[in-house]
Amino acid sequence: MEPEEISRRAGRNRTVTLSEEERAFYGRNLLTLNGPTDVAGIANKTIHQNLFEALDELPDAFVDLLFIDPPYNLTKNFNGKTFLRMDSEDYAEWMDSWFSRLVRLLKPNASVYICGDWRSSHTIYEIASKYLLIQNRITWEREKGRGALTNWKNASEDIWFCTKSADYKFHVDRVKLKRKVIAPYRKEDGEPKDWVGDETDGGKYRLTYPSNVWTDLTVPFWSMPENTDHPTQKPEKLLAKIILASSDEGDIVLDPFMGSGTTSVVAKKLNRRYVGIEADETYCCLAEKRLALADEDASIQGFSEGVFWERNSLREKQKKERT
Repeated sequence: MEPEEISRRAGRNRTVTLSEEERAFYGRNLLTLNGPTDVAGIANKTIHQNLFEALDELPDAFVDLLFIDPPYNLTKNFNGKTFLRMDSEDYAEWMDSWFSRLVRLLKPNASVYICGDWRSSHTIYEIASKYLLIQNRITWEREKGRGALTNWKNASEDIWFCTKSADYKFHVDRVKLKRKVIAPYRKEDGEPKDWVGDETDGGKYRLTYPSNVWTDLTVPFWSMPENTDHPTQKPEKLLAKIILASSDEGDIVLDPFMGSGTTSVVAKKLNRRYVGIEADETYCCLAEKRLALADEDASIQGFSEGVFWERNSLREKQKKERT
């Protein structure tokens, strides 16, 4: 390990890493499909395989919730493997080549969430609308990122919410946001309106319905126990919102571009079954390690007692409780 790498891992760094022994240990858990399989053969498994090789071996209509976080149309390095930016037509053709084959895996009432950035978002809409019903586009604030001298800083990403049919699950009461109230609406008698809280909250928070603009997420970084070295890792809190809203306990959640396993880990923490597909062995092993760690700690940062908290507000509440 280089000295600068040792320095980067020093102190309070909680990034999940792999020793060679762990890589060998968790590698034994990985699955490769060599023929058609059933749900029992893949439930709660990490499939280490190229997506195009695995797709035809998967059973029909077994997925309740499909979460897709494909490479955006950017040149990006994933653990030594580079995804090269294409022109828009080629990117659309590439996306359609695997998306069209995922559709048969969906149950009739399945939901699908597809991640993208401003460059790829129009392509996602174009391809997804060929096969699914588009229900909404979520935009979430990605507070990390470099500034730009000649453009607006890119600090947001999109997630397209789609369904297989007009009959789908959406549990709004599971994903309300507990938000700090600065200037509340008041009743005629002057009392605050629609506050939900107790004396511990100090009457400063209220439960609000979730919108399609998410500003309460923190991109994983070195001091967070969910962090890995995957370059495009999504927050566990983001997946928790999606999984709670669009699935029930025991449902199957599939992630065909699993990366370091956030979807599988959150599905496990929320008592869903999961299937993750990833071509890179290191990321697969990281996912398996995180799944094992979830047995010891099933908490999700920013989600407590069945409620999503506005960024940093739960920490403030916990500090007050200790004083």
